[in-house]
Amino acid sequence: MYLASVTRPAASGTATKIVAGNVVALGTVSLITDISSEMVSAVLPLYLVLSLQLSPLSYGLLDGIYTGATAILRIVGGFVADKFRHRKLVAGLGYGLSALAKLGLLLAGRSTGALGFVIATDRMGKGLRTAPRDALITLSTPEGALGRAFGVHRMMDSVGAFLGPLVAMAVLTVAAQSYDAVFVTSFCIAALGVVVLVLFVHDRRGTLAAQPIRLKDAARIPGLGKLALVAVLLGLATIGDGFLFLLLQKRDDLSLIWFPLLAVGTSLAYLVLATPIGALADRIGRVPVFLAGYAVLTVTYLLLASGASAWLILVLYGLFYACTDGILMALAGPVLPEHLRTTGIAVIQTGQAVAYLGSSVLFGLAWQTIGSTPAIFAAALTAVIALAATALVLRRFAATTPAVAAEDR
Repeated sequence: MYLASVTRPAASGTATKIVAGNVVALGTVSLITDISSEMVSAVLPLYLVLSLQLSPLSYGLLDGIYTGATAILRIVGGFVADKFRHRKLVAGLGYGLSALAKLGLLLAGRSTGALGFVIATDRMGKGLRTAPRDALITLSTPEGALGRAFGVHRMMDSVGAFLGPLVAMAVLTVAAQSYDAVFVTSFCIAALGVVVLVLFVHDRRGTLAAQPIRLKDAARIPGLGKLALVAVLLGLATIGDGFLFLLLQKRDDLSLIWFPLLAVGTSLAYLVLATPIGALADRIGRVPVFLAGYAVLTVTYLLLASGASAWLILVLYGLFYACTDGILMALAGPVLPEHLRTTGIAVIQTGQAVAYLGSSVLFGLAWQTIGSTPAIFAAALTAVIALAATALVLRRFAATTPAVAAEDR
């Protein structure tokens, strides 16, 4: 059985489906998995920088691995999922690999190399699962409602990101600041997410007959190159959550016990804004909303450098994610043919992950050599350049606003 679809009353009094039950099921899996992953993410910057005394450059390298390592298996996972049309199976393998990596953190101890390997393994699991999951969302949703579907999914995902740091704080309090207790609890929650995927998510084999799938076919998809370039620009403009939170902690001399709440602030803003922003993108156009996200990111960096309120910065950072994360995938959905949907999404996400790896290392190097404030201004300048370049690349998409289904009006 599917989890129940989210519905709302229509003007005629009948119920109109907002998102498909499969999207809700995938959102539930993401919610549970994000509780697990954000438990670790919330404490990892403190553990690496303050406990292990890593330099900004070393932290930037590990933080880049944390996201960039997903690139290793994204295209492989997408290609395999399309070739054999078993998107749920490939996603499940990715979720399972990430769950096992949580136990690997127990064995890594204080070894930076071992930590890097475990973090890369966790992110490779994410690389396997992300493209098949997003392809399942597009295959379960009418084209005119993709922004809303991804908004609902990202909202549910953000609920998990909101709860994860709170659970980590609770575990640390009960377990006398034991990081091992956080890792074990994180594994148990991740395993629950895999169970929900197996029981409630239905695979979408697509309406087309099986076709020969070749990687070179993906390279010929019209518009894919431009969307991949846009993803690269977005990755280059983003310094990453860990750096943002560390900069706020350093600037405001925030007590370490409250550090996980910084992630909670951004996640709360994201979960509140993701669904309405997705619906807005379906109505006024996804390109304007996506470009607005870059503008918000630039303002966020400038406010960070100027000493503005931490909570204002966190809210704007959540708004940036709401305007860009799911919206980029909603832009990609109509462009990619069904039989290459997962591969195409993987290409886009790989470009973003590789660019983010470079951005994280470069920002860590800039912080270490010229100081945090000049590094932030450099990030803001990069965001402005990325905004201008993205606007030029996506000009042809701006003229094509997806129609909203009649029952949604």
